[in-house]
Amino acid sequence: MKGANHRVVLDACVLANHGICDLFLRLAERPRLYSPIWSNEILAETTRTHVTKLNWPQDLADHWRNEVQKHFAEALIEDASCLEPVLINDVKDRHVLATAIRAGATTIVTFNLRDFSATALAPWEIQAVHPADYLITLYTIAPDVVVAKLGDMARDRKLEPRLNLEKLGRSAPAFATHVAESLGWSLDCDNGKGA
Repeated sequence: MKGANHRVVLDACVLANHGICDLFLRLAERPRLYSPIWSNEILAETTRTHVTKLNWPQDLADHWRNEVQKHFAEALIEDASCLEPVLINDVKDRHVLATAIRAGATTIVTFNLRDFSATALAPWEIQAVHPADYLITLYTIAPDVVVAKLGDMARDRKLEPRLNLEKLGRSAPAFATHVAESLGWSLDCDNGKGA
């Protein structure tokens, strides 16, 4: 972990998870803990997931994509597809690894760890990390920043901070438990209604 300039590819499965994405993007704002990276293909996959699996209206999905591109213009990496033929990870996620290589990123944050085997990543010195594990890493480095961003998120969602963390715990239980224990909170993640 190299701090604010550490380039991290956020896979579509992370960006499509509203609560997890919200926290990751807040942590990429000032004071920035890492630099997010994605491609047009990752954003298109996210939009498709929003519409076809999460039942977002198309205009809302398009608005989300436009806002992300506007506020994180430096995150977009283009022209990585030429690398895909030499990659050996899961075919449907070769574009994600190609984006990481092209960006000089050493980390891919994804829920789909099985699509990024250590054998496929080793030649490129890239690691695939579960979102909960990467959030724990960021919390370990800057707990005050992460707690402040969680507080901002809770206020924006009009939720009590502990309940907001419980909701995040539906997708990233290890992270929610880690933060709760460090803050002396007791969570009931089974009562969350999704992140």
